[in-house]
Amino acid sequence: MNINKIYKFSKLIITIIKNINSIYKLNKFKKRILGKSSYLHTKIKKIKFLNKKRKIVFGKLINRSINVIKKNIFLKEKYIKKKFAKNFKKKRFFDISLPGKKSLKGSIHPISKSINEIENFFYNIGFDIISGYEIEDEYHNFTALNITRDHPSRNLQDTFWINKNILLRTQTSNMQIHVMKNRNLPVKIISIGKVYRNDSDIKHTPMFHQVEGLIINKKINFSNLKWIIKNFLKNFFNNDVSLRFRNSYFPFTVPSAEVDIKEKNGKWLEILGCGMVHPNVLKNMKINCNKYVGCAFGIGIERLTMLKYGILDLRNFFENNLSFLNKFK
Repeated sequence: MNINKIYKFSKLIITIIKNINSIYKLNKFKKRILGKSSYLHTKIKKIKFLNKKRKIVFGKLINRSINVIKKNIFLKEKYIKKKFAKNFKKKRFFDISLPGKKSLKGSIHPISKSINEIENFFYNIGFDIISGYEIEDEYHNFTALNITRDHPSRNLQDTFWINKNILLRTQTSNMQIHVMKNRNLPVKIISIGKVYRNDSDIKHTPMFHQVEGLIINKKINFSNLKWIIKNFLKNFFNNDVSLRFRNSYFPFTVPSAEVDIKEKNGKWLEILGCGMVHPNVLKNMKINCNKYVGCAFGIGIERLTMLKYGILDLRNFFENNLSFLNKFK
């Protein structure tokens, strides 16, 4: 190996670096000069064949050359970037002939759209809209609603219990109790919110949305309740709906009914439960059953939305799939 040749090589490389005027060319040159097959690296491989004294001399020389080249490349890169930023600031302009950048617009989630429509309908016929408690105690979620201690809905398989007394509410019906305790009669409210049940498949999820309706007044009967539900569903589905009422059982209403809507495949799908508030519930709230009567209903918002938009899998609402959500712009 020749010391003069290495010196001359290093000076030549530094001169070339000074004449480079783009980051792209600089990076390309850096890879060629400092890569594993570069001139200096081939010399490093040959050091092992030298005697001890020459190993020290050439080792120091080559390392110093590599460090000097790296430093010059770093300074040149810094200079080019600074110069580019300065020129860009001076020459910056707008080309009005270029096409504009398309801004991405979000959309209202289909569940939110349904909630807005539901609130608008009931507000326009005189209902107050209230919010409720998602973490509830056993009394408001079960006992006060005339749900017995041995009812299957209390099981761990159905309900998310936090401890022996506190749970994630299984229905928005808990708001009936809060309203009857804290509001003067008569009342006419809906409460919309999340409820939780230990269930998961294409038509059930552990969390979903319900709307709870409650009317307590002196002159209320089942015909009033049917009128409200029929007109709401016709409004929600733009009159394109076939529905039926059928007898059912709920611990907190008597008589009770479920309402089904006919799907496009001709099958009936249950979407809500309703009925006249059970006298035991009114008595629990110390309301005079001889003077006041109540009616109530609970509606599954996901079910309504699936029927309205032809959605087959309930899980689509919660997976943040943009291709699905963009259909609702």
